[in-house]
Amino acid sequence: MKKIFAKTLLTITLVLTGINGFSQQWDGLTLYSNGNATAAYLVDTNNVTVKSWTGLTGGTGYSSHLEPGGTLVRSVKITNSVFTGGGASGRIQKVDYNGNITWSYDHSSTTFYTHHDHCVMPNGNVLLIAYELKTQAELAAAGGTNTALTTIWPDKIIEVQPTGATTGNIVWEWHFWDHLVQNVNSNKANYQTSIVNHPELLNINYLSQKDWLHCNGVDYNPILDQIVISSHNTNEWYVIDHSTTTAQAASHSGGNSGKGGDFLYRWGNPAAYQATGTKYLNVTHDAHWIPEFPGVTFANSGRLTGFNNQGVSSSQSCADQITTPYDGNYNYTITPGSAFSPSIYDQRTTGFGYTSNEGSVEHYPNGNTLVCVSISGKIYELTPSGTIIYTITTGAKSSQAHRYSTCYVNNTAPTQPTITISGNDLTSTAATTYQWYFNGNLINGATSQNYTPTQSGIYVVRTTDVNGCVYVYSQGYLYTLSTSINEIETKSIDIYPNPSTGIIDVDFNFQNPKSVDIIVYDTFGKIVYENQNIAKVDLTELANGIYTMSISLDKKKPTYKKVVLSK
Repeated sequence: MKKIFAKTLLTITLVLTGINGFSQQWDGLTLYSNGNATAAYLVDTNNVTVKSWTGLTGGTGYSSHLEPGGTLVRSVKITNSVFTGGGASGRIQKVDYNGNITWSYDHSSTTFYTHHDHCVMPNGNVLLIAYELKTQAELAAAGGTNTALTTIWPDKIIEVQPTGATTGNIVWEWHFWDHLVQNVNSNKANYQTSIVNHPELLNINYLSQKDWLHCNGVDYNPILDQIVISSHNTNEWYVIDHSTTTAQAASHSGGNSGKGGDFLYRWGNPAAYQATGTKYLNVTHDAHWIPEFPGVTFANSGRLTGFNNQGVSSSQSCADQITTPYDGNYNYTITPGSAFSPSIYDQRTTGFGYTSNEGSVEHYPNGNTLVCVSISGKIYELTPSGTIIYTITTGAKSSQAHRYSTCYVNNTAPTQPTITISGNDLTSTAATTYQWYFNGNLINGATSQNYTPTQSGIYVVRTTDVNGCVYVYSQGYLYTLSTSINEIETKSIDIYPNPSTGIIDVDFNFQNPKSVDIIVYDTFGKIVYENQNIAKVDLTELANGIYTMSISLDKKKPTYKKVVLSK
């Protein structure tokens, strides 16, 4: 395999000499592929094509990305007789650096069809956006009012695990159709009296076209184990919980968030859920989290960005960036009856022209922004002040562009780390560097292979190998803090649905504890109630489900001999 090795030395020379202002650029290789073409290209910061994949099987459907090690992951357009919307694909391919197709997977039939963007996950699986077919009868039963539609195409997200050259297992899936709301017919499904009080659900009657949502961007946040999706037609970005099982993703409970597959967050168009506020997104594409970069770590893992095709006007595009109101515990704060914050974007990049559809954006640690202006076939890099310092002319429409370091391209992908437990210590598999996170928050100073947790919750470790090209994140590890039996005794008991009365008396067998601390967990180990020195818990505050109550008895504080839980 021939890779690019000379570029790093060239970049150092330019940085030292400052030739032509190239010292301002964010170093790397820019990937693009023209729509419907059978080629993809890597271009350096001198506008020299250093790698091309040509003669590929099938034209590019919409997007192309690189895995660490230089594997091209591309959507491929195949014909479908039912689904004919823009951004059509139906096939996903992995092509190694030498042009060999290592995986080609089709998800196309008369009832489903992939389209637009995809996202490669740390474990090598791929997230795909797909249409699914619903009939007029299904639309009416769900509370939809547009009886003129014979069919409707809601979107779903699937996670596919490659299993062979042309095969894959769908190991997780999520459907918009499982998270609907309507307030027009109390005799139909999904009825609620208020739309604005249910921002976690999608108003089935907000839009009425067949290609209903036209989702076009999908991205995965490994620190939060969450997914963001952008919708062209609703002018919104949606965040959902990926830690759920597929069954939980179809429900309204479960996962790290406790909310199943309901929206955890949405932004861009408050009117879509009948909230008051300004619509800032107007034809949006390529929603994604701004990632951490090796050597440059962001303390906030909830920064979102996306391309906003008509954000400035009907003839001027922009790229918007926001900081989400992440609460530190896998959810996002909102005032009931209001729109999610922020009330306006935190940063807007303009001055690069207009594209009516498609387009992408990336932000770099030096403040620069890379935008792909699809309709003009141009890719620009802009400084924080908005000055264009780099341009690629692609020669044809290109939906997205992405930049990767030469190190990322040249070196084999590191193995995803795993976490094991020994006593009270968590241990990562061996790597060169480590960084630990708790409930999606970076733990300052936790940069060793081992970490001793101080509280119950979800822990993730981020590692790099000797090359340091890419951050790789583990799956979340649910840790429950145990306490010393010499100081505290613990009792556990199921509290719902038994006993039927909803009242539990706990007999401490004539012990004389000094205090009683009550912690209630759901079946997934998430704390749903926690209180100290209170001997009564009202279960009406809790959602229905199976819960475990852990009662810790501290013998050095005031006495309670009975705990009553009433429902």
